[in-house]
Amino acid sequence: MSSQMQDDAQLAQSPSLGDLFIQFLIIGAVSFGGGIIAYERILLVEKRKWLSADEFMAYLAISQTMPGLNSVNLAVLAGDHLRGWRGAVIATLGLIFPGSLLVLGFGMIYASAADHPSINFILAGIAAAATGLLAAITYKIGDAHWRHVKSLAIIVVTFILMSIFKLSLPYVILIMAPISLYLYRPGQTQ
Repeated sequence: MSSQMQDDAQLAQSPSLGDLFIQFLIIGAVSFGGGIIAYERILLVEKRKWLSADEFMAYLAISQTMPGLNSVNLAVLAGDHLRGWRGAVIATLGLIFPGSLLVLGFGMIYASAADHPSINFILAGIAAAATGLLAAITYKIGDAHWRHVKSLAIIVVTFILMSIFKLSLPYVILIMAPISLYLYRPGQTQ
């Protein structure tokens, strides 16, 4: 089978561009705070099974090493994987459209009511909820990695480098990538 026929067969099993747009539009509309990655995982891996858990983790890792928003980078990679460059564009537009409208609307409301005392209380509550959501997502995305000593050590050291030593992400990647590659080189057990 030629490469073109394999690509055509894979695209035939992939979601339509309309389905891809609608699903990412829903994610963009219902995910708040840092929860967008979790919603992407639920959609891509658990609900629609468009990606395997390993593919999702690989795309998430790549998206975190690229500049820009992780969730948008992930939409680009997943959309490209599922439907080529058109899928990347459609998934990205679907993801950012609802949030863009909401930010524009809330920005206009906030600009007109920024001096109201209840605004700060509301924003503090939203920030606390977003923090809890991020913690839950981190636990869920970690999945099997929480049970392996090597993975847990990498997680803890990365957390310490970023939270205690306040290193920026590029430095943490430069430090942790070689260590992770060494620990997970072929032939090593978890």
